[in-house]
Amino acid sequence: MEGSISNLFSAGDEVIAVNGGKFGERWGQIAEAYGLKVHWLKVEWGKAVEVDAVKELLDANPNIKGVLTQASETSTTVAHPVREIAALTKDRDCLTIVDGITAVGVFDVPMDKWGIDVLLSGSQKAFMLPPGLAFATLSEKAWGFAEKSESRRYYFDFPKERKKIAAKTTAYTPAVSLIVGLRESLSLIKKEGLQNTFARHDRLARATRAAGLALGLRLLAPDTPSNAVTGIFVPEEIDGAAFVKYLRDDMGVTIAGGQDHLKGKIIRVAHLGYADTFDVIIAVSAIEMALKKFGADITLGAGVSAAENILSEVYK
Repeated sequence: MEGSISNLFSAGDEVIAVNGGKFGERWGQIAEAYGLKVHWLKVEWGKAVEVDAVKELLDANPNIKGVLTQASETSTTVAHPVREIAALTKDRDCLTIVDGITAVGVFDVPMDKWGIDVLLSGSQKAFMLPPGLAFATLSEKAWGFAEKSESRRYYFDFPKERKKIAAKTTAYTPAVSLIVGLRESLSLIKKEGLQNTFARHDRLARATRAAGLALGLRLLAPDTPSNAVTGIFVPEEIDGAAFVKYLRDDMGVTIAGGQDHLKGKIIRVAHLGYADTFDVIIAVSAIEMALKKFGADITLGAGVSAAENILSEVYK
């Protein structure tokens, strides 16, 4: 994310930061750190950005050089309409830059077909590896911006790295073990088949959402959910932070809680990467049992049954 800012823009350039969660907020903060003028497009947490709102800002500010957004906003479990946003910048002197860290490998984000100028990802999500590798792909339009950028940089120098890659090497010492692991991860994805990988993530996500609803709980992003992670509100009388801690420390099942104003109010269940049917079943059953422990009026097995009805599709 930082490399995209430092390589493609110069101090004083104007960008839109879609701020609908912690990582959208981060986009704008990185841009401001490099002296860019940020037009903050604030979006209610749990909602996707409205394409018309992006267009309105672009039309009102013709000097905007980039739109910074997430494909999957992990903190709010929302999928943003990046295809439609890319269509807005296609014929403008403006880039669509997409954080695809919890999107690439989870659902289809065909960069060239949709006209996305920069697409980013990381090793620790759908690539099933520890943190430590970051990936950035640039369109030819984006490389043109890189030629004009006056921002200072050293390690995060995309043109320098591009030349080294063409020579089958890297500019600096890479995380060799992670690259070796990446080859294995990609072989697993290739063996499963990309469309099958997308279908698996869709199935796991639908099952998790169905389980939450079957337990009488509200989804954080009911209208535009990401297939990477599901956000679910815990009952108001339950401390979500204590709930997550109990699951981890007493039940051995790790999920995430909420951030900022959602801390203690929601849980987030990831179902991406090296995850499959029984990972979701275990997570849902643990959540049910913990809800009972915390005094929630739920029917044990209701969530598991709803999830199984969807997850069993693959075994028919």
